[in-house]
Amino acid sequence: MPDGTGVNGTRSTALLTLPNVITFARLCMVPLAVWFVLEHGLIEAFFLFVAAGLSDALDGWLARRNGGGNSVGALLDPVADKALLVSMYVTLAAVNELPDWLAILVVFRDLVIVGGVIVLSVLGMPVAIRPLYVSKLNTAAQIVLVALTLLLAGYGLQAPLAKLLLIWVVGATTLASGAAYVWKAARGR
Repeated sequence: MPDGTGVNGTRSTALLTLPNVITFARLCMVPLAVWFVLEHGLIEAFFLFVAAGLSDALDGWLARRNGGGNSVGALLDPVADKALLVSMYVTLAAVNELPDWLAILVVFRDLVIVGGVIVLSVLGMPVAIRPLYVSKLNTAAQIVLVALTLLLAGYGLQAPLAKLLLIWVVGATTLASGAAYVWKAARGR
């Protein structure tokens, strides 16, 4: 169906929708972005990161315009987003542009959330994850920090106070977001 839903109002599983193709292209940008950072092409990585962000907005808009997308896109979109963010934190820490502890914290939070969902599902307690406000704030801060770090390093600019402030904001919101999801799961909501 053109709106992404099936006969009974359920989401379709069509693979080749335009939003899904855009999302998959974003996922394919991840190794290229990592390679750019490792090869000190930080300006290129910055523009690729911005393009990935724009593609995320575009595929989301197209999915909403066509009735909310489909189940393939609903799974693929957060995977593409997390793959890009997590890989950028790990890679930027590897080239000493971000602190190691922050990359570890970002990765650990996501592993706890995904691991928790898997464990609860195996135990027969499926969890519907809905982004919390603190999680949305955390994602926004993570994106801004990666973009700022790539921009500054790529152009050889300095903004140590802004970068340090963002590092601590990302650290604090990552902890708060992870704790909120664990608390919510422990309370059964």
